[in-house]
Amino acid sequence: MENRTSRDPAMTDVARLAGVSHQTVSRVLNGHPNVREQTRLRVRAAIAELGYRPNRAARALVTGRSQLIGVVAQNSTLYGPAWLLAAVEQAAAEAGFAVSVGLVKALDRASMADAVERHRDQRVAGIVAIAPTASANEALAEVSAGVPLVTIDGDPARPTPLVTVDQEAGAHSATRHLLEAGHSTVWHVSGPPDWFDSAGRVRGWRRALEEAGAEVPPVVSADWSAASGYRAGQMLARMPEVTAVFAANDHLALGILRAMSERGRRVPQDVSVVGFDDVPEAAFFIPPLTTVRPDFDAVARETLGLLLAQVSDGEVGVAHRTVAPTLVPRASVAPPPDSL
Repeated sequence: MENRTSRDPAMTDVARLAGVSHQTVSRVLNGHPNVREQTRLRVRAAIAELGYRPNRAARALVTGRSQLIGVVAQNSTLYGPAWLLAAVEQAAAEAGFAVSVGLVKALDRASMADAVERHRDQRVAGIVAIAPTASANEALAEVSAGVPLVTIDGDPARPTPLVTVDQEAGAHSATRHLLEAGHSTVWHVSGPPDWFDSAGRVRGWRRALEEAGAEVPPVVSADWSAASGYRAGQMLARMPEVTAVFAANDHLALGILRAMSERGRRVPQDVSVVGFDDVPEAAFFIPPLTTVRPDFDAVARETLGLLLAQVSDGEVGVAHRTVAPTLVPRASVAPPPDSL
């Protein structure tokens, strides 16, 4: 039987078991690229066998950085931001980092600056900011974090590291799907105009219509809620020329479905509806909703990759990464009634 001491295993124990120096163990723990894969696997196996857990506090004293990533996000129950936050936490854990979340009530300068300062006090290795609105990006532009920073869903015009879902491509595919079903044009119920996601979806919708030579109806502005979609749907349901609607998110689509049903407009026989986000309930709407599915996990992985590259290299690039979403066809789309 193996003899075990009462103390927790140390880095030197890992080094001894793996047959390497403690400097090599440190390089493996910090993700240093100059370690042979065979050596890295041997060190990881020793860590697992001994149950070694790095002393994050001690490492922070040596390196000036903790194995901690700060995340700044609005305190929101909206599907996209909430799932992005969960995906970032998971990606960070897989990379060996803990996450400290700084939730703000509003995406204004004072709130953002306070959240960033709290993360700096924790000596985080880097900061991820989920900043989907113009005001949030203006706030970040004025805040000097002094640590690596990557923005999710930020302003594409800002010369800082950014990762986002390709909103325009997703909206373009949704609109084209409706046009290919035979509809002469597609109406759009948008999200709030100060959200970059919303603006990108408007651009993609309009581009698809213009490419097809279709009429471009006026945008019906809303917020992200089902109640707002219901109000927009009540108006559109009274317009017999409306046979296809692209909603900026699935909750708006849900409200539109309710309004159409109340006015006797059947979906999809009379009106086709497409959403965006693929919320877990979308497949259980009546009818099941055709929608666009963002890959939040891929966004999180790209974000962590850009952030950790800054942590390792100490240089801030201007890399912008977009992640393509996927159209998910379901039963809410059909040819227009005059073609049946």
